[in-house]
Amino acid sequence: MKLFELSQEEIITKVRAAGITGAGGASFPTYVKLQSKPDTYIANGAECEPLLHVSQELMARYPELVVKGLLACMRATAAEKGVIALKGKYKESLASLRAALARVGNEARQELPITIHELGDFYPAGDEHVLVYEVTGRRVPQGGIPIAVGVVVNNIETLINVARAVEEDLPVTSKWVTVCGAVKRPVTARFAIGTPMAKALELAGGPAVDRYVAIDGGPMMGKLVKDLSAPVAKSTGGLVVLPAENRWAELLSAPIEVSLKRARSHCIQCMNCTEMCPRYLLGHRLKPNRVMLEASYRELEAPHKFEMALACSECGLCEAYACPAGLTPRRVNATLKAELLRKGIRPSPVELREPDPARGFRKVPTSRLKARLGLDVYDHVPEFVEEEVVAEELTVLLKQHVGAAARPLVKQGDEVVTAQLIADLPSDKLGVPVHAPVSGVVTHVDDRAIRIRRGNG
Repeated sequence: MKLFELSQEEIITKVRAAGITGAGGASFPTYVKLQSKPDTYIANGAECEPLLHVSQELMARYPELVVKGLLACMRATAAEKGVIALKGKYKESLASLRAALARVGNEARQELPITIHELGDFYPAGDEHVLVYEVTGRRVPQGGIPIAVGVVVNNIETLINVARAVEEDLPVTSKWVTVCGAVKRPVTARFAIGTPMAKALELAGGPAVDRYVAIDGGPMMGKLVKDLSAPVAKSTGGLVVLPAENRWAELLSAPIEVSLKRARSHCIQCMNCTEMCPRYLLGHRLKPNRVMLEASYRELEAPHKFEMALACSECGLCEAYACPAGLTPRRVNATLKAELLRKGIRPSPVELREPDPARGFRKVPTSRLKARLGLDVYDHVPEFVEEEVVAEELTVLLKQHVGAAARPLVKQGDEVVTAQLIADLPSDKLGVPVHAPVSGVVTHVDDRAIRIRRGNG
């Protein structure tokens, strides 16, 4: 395997050059994680968002790439132990991974320092703080990241991208996405980056209802899509369609001002939101009920008084499952977090409480969460489409990652080929380069995106 021939620095260089970021969540540049020195590297295959199937499919179909990607990351960081963490109910993925570990071990002529950890079927099993505790028993500090306790975490598609970059020098030009919910043909497919969301919805047969909302990501932590011409990016893991009258869709669509007014008149301080909060149960000093009380009367003034909001993972359990009045503590926390960060306020070191002794009894089964949100009617295994889906014109964003936007290296009228470097940034800036997802002609360039029309114009 080529990865065993490369030095730590060479692997990190290849990963950066390939434009690899976390293939979900915040889309943090992967090469930065590879510069840390953990003792444990975790492959996050929990995929706890209801209805999404990307990680499950990739683990089942490309297990050797998952293993090789994890090995490459372990080699780059000198991590002694690797763990692939996934839910025990993913039987096909488990069987594929176990067989792949044996095959790759035989190829490398050594016993691989990688184990498989089976998680329970609860939400949010994939939250980094929860995952690290479940796998290692260590607790990440409030406001901190896993490396603080000697752990690094990457999701499954990220590791596959690492394997392809290290073994074949392939950059990231496509993204696996599950298109599901109230659609006629749920699918998990590979889309060229920059493909309009509308094209993804079209592949799924279009919406199955007249009035609907679309969510970029999972139904719990995704963001509402206001314009379906918005492109698929490196962090897009799902496109979920829900009827406009769905209770969860209505909560997501309500203006924050409405949420605050409802909190003022409806919140009875029952503390359900706090007692079900995964971070609170781990010992974080986060009390969503207190934030709701203070924020609803202070109209988000004096944000420094709400620093505990920075500990919120925005998993959404408080508003999707815990609150009996249908209030939105997560949205209030998210608004406060944005305001705190805008004012330059960062998390302060806080001593954790002991984990709540009732934590094991308060884990929310995914099946109950889906039923509560009316998502169980859409709980079907999507059709898997392996052939890449490409639109006639793609909008490739220059900032699909945490950090600075990449700078265009092409201009209108230029011809480009698939995988060509089309935008980059100085090595001292946090971020990753951008590559052409298809061969074609550049039709527009600005400081936000590069548009490419397929073919020769």
